[in-house]
Amino acid sequence: MLVLIAAAVGALVVQGRYEAEQGAKHRCLAVAEGFAQPPGTAAALASPDPTALLQPAAEAARRGSGVDFVTVLDRQGVRLTDPLPELIGTRTAGVERAAAGEAFTETFNGEPADAVRAVVPVMDADGQVVGMVSAGIRFDTLGQVLNRQVPAMVAAAAAALALAVVGTALVSRRLRRQTHGLGPVEMTRLFEHHDAVLHAVREGVLIVGGDGRLMLANDEARRLLDLPRGADRSPVAELGLSARLTQLLESGEPVSDELLPAGERLLAVNTRLTEPYGGGQGLVATLRDTTELEALSGQAETARGRLTLLYEAGVRIGTTLDIRRTAEELAEVAVPRVADFVTVELLDLVLHGEEPTGAVRRMRRTALSGARGHPLQPVGDLIQFVVADTPMVAALHRGKAVRVADLNTAQDWRAQDPRGAREALEYGIHSMISVPLQARGVILGMVNFWRGTGSPPFEEEDVAVAEELVARAAVAIDNARRYAREHTMAVTLQRSLLPHDVPEQEALEIAWRYLPAQAGVGGDWFDVIPLPGFRVALVVGDVVGHGLHAAVTMGRLRTAVLNFSSLDLAPDDLLGHLDEMVASWDTQTSNPDAHDAQVTGATCLYAVYDPVGGRCTVSRAGHLAPAVVDPDGGVSFPDLPLSPPLGVGGHPFEVGELDLPEGSRLALFTDGLVEDRGSDIDEGLHRLRTAVAGAHRTPEETCRAVIDSMLPEHPNDDVALLVARTRLLDPAHVTTWDVPFDATAVSRVRKELGRRLDDWGLEASSFSTELILSELLTNAIRYGAPPIRVRLLLGRTLVLEVSDGSNTSPRLRRAATTDEGGRGLFLVSQFADRWGTRYAANGKVIWAEQTLGRTPDPDPAALIDELAW
Repeated sequence: MLVLIAAAVGALVVQGRYEAEQGAKHRCLAVAEGFAQPPGTAAALASPDPTALLQPAAEAARRGSGVDFVTVLDRQGVRLTDPLPELIGTRTAGVERAAAGEAFTETFNGEPADAVRAVVPVMDADGQVVGMVSAGIRFDTLGQVLNRQVPAMVAAAAAALALAVVGTALVSRRLRRQTHGLGPVEMTRLFEHHDAVLHAVREGVLIVGGDGRLMLANDEARRLLDLPRGADRSPVAELGLSARLTQLLESGEPVSDELLPAGERLLAVNTRLTEPYGGGQGLVATLRDTTELEALSGQAETARGRLTLLYEAGVRIGTTLDIRRTAEELAEVAVPRVADFVTVELLDLVLHGEEPTGAVRRMRRTALSGARGHPLQPVGDLIQFVVADTPMVAALHRGKAVRVADLNTAQDWRAQDPRGAREALEYGIHSMISVPLQARGVILGMVNFWRGTGSPPFEEEDVAVAEELVARAAVAIDNARRYAREHTMAVTLQRSLLPHDVPEQEALEIAWRYLPAQAGVGGDWFDVIPLPGFRVALVVGDVVGHGLHAAVTMGRLRTAVLNFSSLDLAPDDLLGHLDEMVASWDTQTSNPDAHDAQVTGATCLYAVYDPVGGRCTVSRAGHLAPAVVDPDGGVSFPDLPLSPPLGVGGHPFEVGELDLPEGSRLALFTDGLVEDRGSDIDEGLHRLRTAVAGAHRTPEETCRAVIDSMLPEHPNDDVALLVARTRLLDPAHVTTWDVPFDATAVSRVRKELGRRLDDWGLEASSFSTELILSELLTNAIRYGAPPIRVRLLLGRTLVLEVSDGSNTSPRLRRAATTDEGGRGLFLVSQFADRWGTRYAANGKVIWAEQTLGRTPDPDPAALIDELAW
């Protein structure tokens, strides 16, 4: 009824809307034709100002006809009149048919409003279209008309609905009274369910009347209780049931899932009081056969316990990559739920991370779990399998577990160690399972499970559990073995690549620390490189990642820095060459056939300290700035230019300069010292500032304070720390001469050099030093460019430097007997311990170094050959 009423109201609304639209169209057409047909309209359209003539008439027609608008249009559809003056002069869409001489009505959707409109052409005396008249009613106006009709429709619908509800209620009430609230479908379903309960379900149902007689028993109850065919209406006491079940059925005592025997079956009985039809108080009992369920529940409980054990084994075994700890975890998991004692023996090669060779006769007891005071061999003992017919040897040969249910009656297992076997039996150990511990088909060791007094012997089901436990542990131990091998290799490689000690030099007092990460070796590194002129290069770098690749990459970078530093390059030039080299590595490894991984990230800081002026020149590629501690203990992190990490390319490297007073400390470090997952880098830098602060600390004390206060025993990332305290060369041991660009000045400088060597007490070095000066200074005047400067430095060695404004580098060559020159550098190489060239911002510096107290003995034959000309 509700649907019918709603449909009727909807139909009335639709019909009302349709009739309203049709009426609106007829009215609009009549108004438009009435305004367009009079001759005055055509004449007004032909006048110079049709709007002035037609606008008042159109508005009067609109108000008199009840339409919303009467608009006069020219032939092009431009409005000449309109109720809205601002629309006069605008074009109307969709009037082409009227312009062609056809009058029409339509529903118009568009600007300025949706409406029902009629458009009629205006004809002149010759029958030509001279304009158009459009009249219309907006949809809003139609809606208002329709809305006035809606209340009457709703009232009629509500009355019809009320009448339908009252009639339906009266009919339903009479039907419920006659059928007790059940309809035909419910009545049919009631009897179907009754039959299903009594005959189809696998649960017995008994109904006992108040007089103790059986009122009803379904098929399952008859089967479970073996009831005779004529059992209906019989007293319960005469059915031959058990005493307890008879008592429950007669007394009406309510019980839930009470287990009672019925012959060979075990029944779960539920009883409840009820009121049967046409009788007094009665009882309903349900019976469920739980014989198989009880057995299955026991098996399920056992299986659940084993699954729980295996799950815990997966979680608890292999938590670390330590071989011994993994073996201990296996023994701890298995005791006491699988065995009373568990012993784990591993090959010595496995314990050292090596690959087993196949010899499995000698193993080392690695783990033992169980009660104290047992007679089994302790951890660390060597276990030898020398008797061929013991269960352990049989398990190793077969590659499968071997079970000995009763050790008291078995004789073969005693042959290995008769005395130990006797002590084990006296202790109460009576059953065992030996399982070979193997992974990838390779024997790693042996696991023995033992049971003692109070525990049942091992069964076949226990063998499967033991094998599964050992298999899981074998994978974890093999992974730990592989990790130990790779870790040992990586540590060995890294130790061979890192500096073992800092070289001797007198410009800096050095101390350092290197801590590998907990996850293994990484790519952090440092270096101290002596340079000519008592200068020292300090290097610290970091390669992203851990493992062999990071260690190898670190070694390659350190070697490259050592090689580039031998060229005595400026810090920015050295990092530029290093950046190009890393980029070339990545280009080579980008080949899909290459097996090497790319350098995913590498940073480096290269600093050169000159003890003559105390100036340190620093260039860094993506690396953290060093910490500078002044002699008074104040700490600062200087704002040095930062360039992209190595391998990025496309960016020039910049340098920054630091003036360090004597006694200043320079702390270079990698990001592992100040960065951590749980803290911000600013917090780490603050803690570093606190750790290195303080005056009169040695570099060694500074390193110790930083490591103790900032790092755990096993850091998450590699840490490299290099602390250097500055020294200045005594100004009295530095002499400089500015030399005119004239060959006659060579002799004067030689004499001054000789006097200075006499003042320093180095008369023995005068000849060789003056010879070296003469050759180098002569070359600078002959082949170089001004200005020319000579500097003599005295430290652990004697260093002579000659600089000029030319970038041309000299080279050592062997002159022919007919050459008049070319032997100067040969003489320098014979009398100096080392010599070389470095480039400065303007020009170059040629230096020669001699060891004090020892003048190099030149090769007499070679010297005579060179001087023979």
